[in-house]
Amino acid sequence: MALSPAVALWELALRLRQRRLELGIGAASITKALEVSPAYWSHIENERNLLPKGKLEQLLDILEIDDTEQNELMELREAARGRGWWTKYTTLFGDLLLRYYGLESGAQTIRTYESVLMPGLLQGEEYIRALMVSPVATVPAVEVDQRVEVRLRRQERLAGADRVQLTVVIGEAALTQQIGGPGVLYRQLCYLAEAIRTHPDNVDLRVIPFVSTGTILAGSTFHLLDFESPRLPTLAWHESAVFGELYVDDVDKKETRVRDLRFLYERARSLALGRDESLDLIESSAARLKSLL
Repeated sequence: MALSPAVALWELALRLRQRRLELGIGAASITKALEVSPAYWSHIENERNLLPKGKLEQLLDILEIDDTEQNELMELREAARGRGWWTKYTTLFGDLLLRYYGLESGAQTIRTYESVLMPGLLQGEEYIRALMVSPVATVPAVEVDQRVEVRLRRQERLAGADRVQLTVVIGEAALTQQIGGPGVLYRQLCYLAEAIRTHPDNVDLRVIPFVSTGTILAGSTFHLLDFESPRLPTLAWHESAVFGELYVDDVDKKETRVRDLRFLYERARSLALGRDESLDLIESSAARLKSLL
């Protein structure tokens, strides 16, 4: 698959920083050698800028990187120069969310937990619109069409040659909360069941039933992303009602939030029904709604 520019930029910055620290070279030495400002170098290591080709070649020599890895890093730089589809929405979303969309676009696997709503990657257009125009939504009317477009664009990774492996755990509340009314929910349940049936090899959804005696994060949403490159750690996106936070699994910094979310995901999955039982519950929920229409 074509490498996401956001993933390429992340891996390039991560590997350069790791190598610099491995050699014990201070940032001040790098800025002096490359004749760049400390602020500029900070932007490089924090993925806000991309070094020109000549500067990167000079840096690779300073960091004593062998020819094979130099070629890999130059290829990452070339991939990072691309413009992902999400970059056209810079006036709509903040930098952090746009970065997440770019990383999601290049993920190999995504594990999602959603307690009360349908997972974003499996929402039908009507359901998406209902969410965005609900009384508690804060989406300006002029932005609704574009935001719907973005959510549907994200779902393109479920099909095609480079399809993402998506595993999802949701609470049964998502099957009963009548976002937009019973008709909208009915059609969303049909859409969800069809998505599961259409993608048996890369979409695995499990439902935690109301009768489950275990609980985890009520009202929470989070995603765990893993990538093809073994150089990249697990990344987590944790959403709240107002904003999202991006975490990286970093053993050196003793970060535990990604590992905590990984544990919670596995806990949620252990409480959920099997794949076929979950699909049966979705379809029976749809049948009950249909009888009310």
